[in-house]
Amino acid sequence: MDVGFSDAGFQTIWANDIDKDACETYKLNHDSQIFCGSIDGALEELSELKNVGCVFGGPPCQGFSVAGKMDAHDPRSKLVWSFMQAVEKVQPQCFVMENVKALAKLAKFEAIRAELFKTATKLGYHTTLLVLNSKDFGVPQNRERMFFIGFRSENDVKQIEQAINNYQCLSPTVGEVIRPLGRAGNPKNARVCNARITNAAKPILRKSPYAGMMFNGQGRPINPDGFASTIAASMGGNRTPIIDEEHLYNGSKSYVESYHSHLMTGGIPKEMYDVPSHLRRLTIDEAILIQTFPSDYIFAGKNSSIWRQIGNAVPCKLAQAVATGVLDVLNGRSVYIQMNQLEMSLVNESN
Repeated sequence: MDVGFSDAGFQTIWANDIDKDACETYKLNHDSQIFCGSIDGALEELSELKNVGCVFGGPPCQGFSVAGKMDAHDPRSKLVWSFMQAVEKVQPQCFVMENVKALAKLAKFEAIRAELFKTATKLGYHTTLLVLNSKDFGVPQNRERMFFIGFRSENDVKQIEQAINNYQCLSPTVGEVIRPLGRAGNPKNARVCNARITNAAKPILRKSPYAGMMFNGQGRPINPDGFASTIAASMGGNRTPIIDEEHLYNGSKSYVESYHSHLMTGGIPKEMYDVPSHLRRLTIDEAILIQTFPSDYIFAGKNSSIWRQIGNAVPCKLAQAVATGVLDVLNGRSVYIQMNQLEMSLVNESN
C-alpha cells in the first residue's frame, strides 16, 4: 500500500514487515524507516510517534482468504488485532486496514467484524467497511479487497466512500498494460516462468474459457483483451497464470478460446492434443505492471519471493484512490454525493 499512499501525497514515517525480502524491497524504493520483524515487538516504539495523520496497512489475510483454508484461528489472522493495537498506540487522525473480501462478507467472520467495530469504537473512531474492486480504479485486474476505515469524526466517515469513488476511472486491459514490454524473454521482459503447460486429462469447464481448469496446475489463462483475475501470492511454477503470446502481440485467434469451444462441443482435433509454444506463463515483469507498480520498482529476493511480494500487494492504483479519498476528507475538500439526482456538498468548499 505504500506506493499508493505515497503517490496520493502521504509521507510515510515508519513501516513494518516480517518478510525479510519485502523489507529489503521497501528499503530499495522508499526513504522512510522500516522495522523488520513482528509488529508485536515494536508496539512500544510506536507510542513515540506524534501527530500522525493515518495508520494504514494490510495484516496477513491467509486465515480469511478464499485461496487459503479460511481459518479464523490461523495464527496469522491475529495480526488484525495487532494492527488495532498499533492504532491505539499511535492515535492517528484516521486508519485504513486492508484485507480480503471474505472477511467483510462471510457469515463465519461476523463475530470478528463485530469485534473490529467494537474495538475501534472504544478507541474513539467512527468506522465503515468497504469492498472495492480494483478494476474500477485503473487496475487491469478483477480483484476485490476489503477496507476497514476509521475517522475521529462521524461526519468524516460518512464522506469517505464517496470521496474514494470520486477516483473511479476506466481501467486498461491486460494487453494494453503489458504489450509495451515486448515478448517474453526480451531485456524488458526477461523474468520468465518456464513451467510447462499441459492439457488437463479431466478438464473442469465453465462458460468462460478464462475460468474453470482446462490446463494442469492452478494457473488459469488470462484474456489480454480484458482484466486478469486476482494475481495471487502463490504464483510460480504451474500456479502462474497463462497467456497466449500470439493473441497478445499479433491479434491471432485465441488458442484458449478455440480449445474451450472444442471442449464444450465434445471433442478436440488432433492438432490441439499438445499445447502450442505460444501459450506460455505470465512473466514477473508483466505481473508487476498488472498490479500497477511503477515499471522501475525494484524487488529483492529470488523469483519465488518476488512472486509472493507481488501477489500479496494491494494494487498500487487502488491504494492510491483510497489514500487520495482519505486525504481529501482529512483536508476538508469538497465531497459530493448523488441523491435522487440532487447534488449536495458535504463540506464547505472554502475550507
